[in-house]
Amino acid sequence: MRQITRHQPIGQTLGLSICAVLSAAMLVAPAARADGDAGQLDKAKAEKVFSNKAAYSPYAGRNFPTRPFFGDTHLHTSFSMDAGAAGARVDPDGAYRLAKGEEIMASSKQPVKLSRPLDFLVVADHSDGFGFFPMLMSGDPALLATEQGRRWYDQINGGQGAAATLDIVQSFSQNNLPKGFPFPGTPGYRTAWEQVIKAAETHNDPGRFTAFIGFEWTSNTGGNNQHRNVIFRGDGSMARRVEPYTTLKPLGSDNPVDLWKWMEMAQDKTGSELLAIAHNGNLSNGAMFPIIESYGRKIDKTYVETRAKWERLYEVTQMKGDGETHPFLSPNDEFANFERWDKANLAVLVKHEDNMFEGEYARAALKNGLRLEAQFGTNPYKFGLIGSTDSHTGLTTAEEDNFFGKISAGEPSAERLHGVFMDAPKIGVRIMDWEVSSSGYAAVWATENTREAIFDAMQRRETYATTGSRMIVRFFGGWDFKPEDAANRMPASIGYRKGVPMGGDLNAAPAGRSPTFLVAAMKDPIGANLDRIQVVKGWMDADGKLQEKVYDVAWADADKRKPGRDGKLPPVGSTVDVANATWTNTIGDPELIRVWKDPSFDAKQSAFYYVRVLEIPTPRWTAYDAKYFGTKPLPGTTMTLQERAYTSPIWYTPGK
Repeated sequence: MRQITRHQPIGQTLGLSICAVLSAAMLVAPAARADGDAGQLDKAKAEKVFSNKAAYSPYAGRNFPTRPFFGDTHLHTSFSMDAGAAGARVDPDGAYRLAKGEEIMASSKQPVKLSRPLDFLVVADHSDGFGFFPMLMSGDPALLATEQGRRWYDQINGGQGAAATLDIVQSFSQNNLPKGFPFPGTPGYRTAWEQVIKAAETHNDPGRFTAFIGFEWTSNTGGNNQHRNVIFRGDGSMARRVEPYTTLKPLGSDNPVDLWKWMEMAQDKTGSELLAIAHNGNLSNGAMFPIIESYGRKIDKTYVETRAKWERLYEVTQMKGDGETHPFLSPNDEFANFERWDKANLAVLVKHEDNMFEGEYARAALKNGLRLEAQFGTNPYKFGLIGSTDSHTGLTTAEEDNFFGKISAGEPSAERLHGVFMDAPKIGVRIMDWEVSSSGYAAVWATENTREAIFDAMQRRETYATTGSRMIVRFFGGWDFKPEDAANRMPASIGYRKGVPMGGDLNAAPAGRSPTFLVAAMKDPIGANLDRIQVVKGWMDADGKLQEKVYDVAWADADKRKPGRDGKLPPVGSTVDVANATWTNTIGDPELIRVWKDPSFDAKQSAFYYVRVLEIPTPRWTAYDAKYFGTKPLPGTTMTLQERAYTSPIWYTPGK
């Protein structure tokens, strides 16, 4: 096995200066000089020397993405009714200022700043209820004349924002909202949308920082989360031509099919491309990835084609838990039990049952997509992977040592390790504050930091998710990668030349050939070393059964760690000092790279492959809280974790 270790730095290889490799040897002999001008090359002789050869500079002619941009496509501010009820006072302007690197004041009156600025941000406030919270808290007479409006107003002003938030979510999921609630077409709604657009336009700085215009469509029927974030590629002049689509009738719908119809209309009317990102399927109670029917109608060719068109990405990890896979679905995956939220649906109205998992998690959906493609000719779950926060504080804080909670009521305090996030005694479910996950970020391989370039990269699925780390990950698939390609200091050039990047497709296999993959990862510059790189394969076998397997393909401390008889790689170990919330990088490697070949490939079987990269264990945010506040955690509190990244898959389809 060939893999780069910490003694063989690839430094710039994966990141800012990933560059083209020479296709011929470097020219070292100087060209002849012109008579009378020793400082200039003779043009004719120079052209002869350099004709049909690569430029001396390995960066000349480079035309592929050279760095990942890190951002958040899912942030709520005080403009979202549930965020405002839970205490959020940071508005879209403040959210963008923090993401760009400024220090601001959190809603809890604590100063907050990111360790490093983000590259892009989508303020995705809920489209249902735009303008509701400012109206409520200003004492709008029509709202306060209703029983619900008065109750929420009193709860929020009485310090019971969490109770008001849960009541609002449950009332919304049952379409039980007070008179005076803002809908599209009302002045309060339009004003709020204009302010969201204005904030994005003000902070968008092409080449330095990208502020997308977007919103969250919040389908929550029966409390089952089927939310989508809708993002505009274009600017404010385009977005102003429509108002966001909502879920409440008569103007909106809770059915994703109707959202896609609205997106078609909006794209035609505005001239801006749009995309929708489904998220947080682990709280949908099986409804996020249907395989038989959706909203009482059978899945058909139109459904799969339309979903594939509009939903090119999936948010696989965020603060309400990780959505890659689950131990029930992947019992042989030792890393499947990670940041689980699997007790109930979003509104905590219906308790979870095991038969729901298949319709909730990314890996299962990717597998079911292969079957649906065989049935209808199109894979509706051919999505790339990203992470984002779903923070309702206006703060994009996904780092463990800088975690400001999911909602403003859960911002740093000596009490939050013992706090209750959601409580539903009727169904016997309680979710504690410590179960909230400090995650995640979206990484996008784009040619430049602009709305257009990042959006286009999302559309081609050249993206990956992280749980908060900013590790750099490359993944290419092809038919001609050789082990020596992993020894090259510029693997991206080889990757793009010989294959396709994450999010791409491999077509019909050459006779007798198996796909080869170039995988590489480099640690977050201020984060933890790497444990391993894994390739996750899913496929449909000859009997039509869906299968999966996780392969360890490159790992740290390879001179000490060897797979056992069961094929499992021993744990990397741990240097975490929980009491002091610290660790050392004395284990693991800062970078890993390898060419891997599928050992069990069948050219007749559809398959997908994606990469999972694991860091060594580090303190979880709960350990930082315990150290900072001197608080004793509750029994069972998770205190360490292994941060990770998930790339978009590469798909193989026979016959294409």
